[in-house]
Amino acid sequence: MYRNLEAIQNLPKGTEHFLADIHGEHEAFRHILKNASGNIKRKVNEIFGNTMRESEIRQLCSLIYYPEQKLQYIKNSETNLNDFYNITLHQLVSVCQSVSSKYTRSKVRKALPKDFAYIIEELLHESLQEYNKQAYFNRIIETIVSTGRADEFICAMCNLIQRLSIDQLHILGDIFDRGPGAHIIMDTLCNYHNFDIQWGNHDALWMGAAAGNDCCIANVLRLTLRYGNLATLEDGYGINLVPLAAFAMETYANDPCHYFGPQLEKDDTRHSQKTRRLIAQMHKAISIIQFKLEAAMIDSRPEWQMEDRKLLEYIDFKRKTFVRNGNEYAMRDCNFPTVDPAAPYKLTPEEQELVNKLHHSFSVSDKLNKHIQCLFSHGCMYGIFNSNLLFHASVPLNADGSLKEVDINGERFKGRALLDKIGIVLRSAFNSDTCEKERKFAVDYYWYLWCGKDSPLFDKSKMTTFERYFLEDKTTHTEEKGYYYKLRDDEKVCDMILNSFGVSGRHRHIINGHVPVR
Repeated sequence: MYRNLEAIQNLPKGTEHFLADIHGEHEAFRHILKNASGNIKRKVNEIFGNTMRESEIRQLCSLIYYPEQKLQYIKNSETNLNDFYNITLHQLVSVCQSVSSKYTRSKVRKALPKDFAYIIEELLHESLQEYNKQAYFNRIIETIVSTGRADEFICAMCNLIQRLSIDQLHILGDIFDRGPGAHIIMDTLCNYHNFDIQWGNHDALWMGAAAGNDCCIANVLRLTLRYGNLATLEDGYGINLVPLAAFAMETYANDPCHYFGPQLEKDDTRHSQKTRRLIAQMHKAISIIQFKLEAAMIDSRPEWQMEDRKLLEYIDFKRKTFVRNGNEYAMRDCNFPTVDPAAPYKLTPEEQELVNKLHHSFSVSDKLNKHIQCLFSHGCMYGIFNSNLLFHASVPLNADGSLKEVDINGERFKGRALLDKIGIVLRSAFNSDTCEKERKFAVDYYWYLWCGKDSPLFDKSKMTTFERYFLEDKTTHTEEKGYYYKLRDDEKVCDMILNSFGVSGRHRHIINGHVPVR
């Protein structure tokens, strides 16, 4: 056993693949998995760079990425299909031999498709240079073609190459929001062979919504409407948006909702003008409800010191201005039919009824619950792999670069202990054995993780949602980042953080998410 482990240690390290801030872009995500961020093309170039033209290499790579679609295209134009099959199958075997060479036979065997496991294993471990074996090898290929199973075999080989090209997939947070297919990404991950997730602030928001946090539910709905991704909620998770649509159409019937239209690509054809108008009404309706719900949360958790985020009370409805701390700002929208100036944070009976219906819809979504369980079973606040420290956004720091102590329910934590404690709190929201008081705090804490200034997933002075929607003055939109973002380029600070997490090694790194790139 010892010698076997020693031998395995001498194998090349499997390829680790790091992805962050996917944000619902399922097509790009799937493409990246299929091509292993260019790793497969590099392999093909290494093997055939001197014997194949660039156009032929591109065609082979395209076949590996999308075998079903590419085969159909080739079969419609190829004049000698048997010749194509023979050449292609030999090429795929060579690529598969290369990507599997860093693994033990046992590990490769477990990855083989059942229908072709024996044949592929034979082909992978035969040498094309050995004359005595070459006829045997060729005969296997000929039999696959002659029995009409070449297409199936090619697809199986291509999928195997994709799988072996990535040994472990690391997702550094923010699977949800913005793009149209977060539910499709989660379906893909739930069936993926080896992955881990470091939760991001957008993931925590959806986890909180599934846990029953109404502030999180309102934010999820607002962001989904902002980017026009109704299919994620309705088709992906079965969330009933009819009550929200009915309420918005009635309440904001005469409101143009200019600043609440969905942010769509210029060539977007998913939504008609009528649908965009309805989305804008729904978007504004849930935003106002969100501000009211958040004010109640802030009042119930004074220890979070977020009173400065209660902003509806500073609206001067007569003059259509926002007045605070002696400063006056013009409001670009001052139509608030559900806001009572005397009690600005009180939900109307219709709003409360809508919140109850939305809460129920999230709580009974089996698909959402399945995906949240996947986030828990494969996820955590941080991960340590091969001398790499992975987390989504930050580790809260003081101005001098030392670890900042953060209060969680009356106890103070910093660094690794802080992230460990947060992980325990988040899981307790879904644990039936948790006492009601602790569970209530855990459910509430999801919202703090989303926008609290000492949240390792946010780490900014404030989230200026209200200001961005309603105030013209862009100086009010500023969100000052925490000290981690200012000091993370300091080698001494990075070494201190790595030491505090017990990460050692000559080539250790901190790998962050929270940096979405278009």
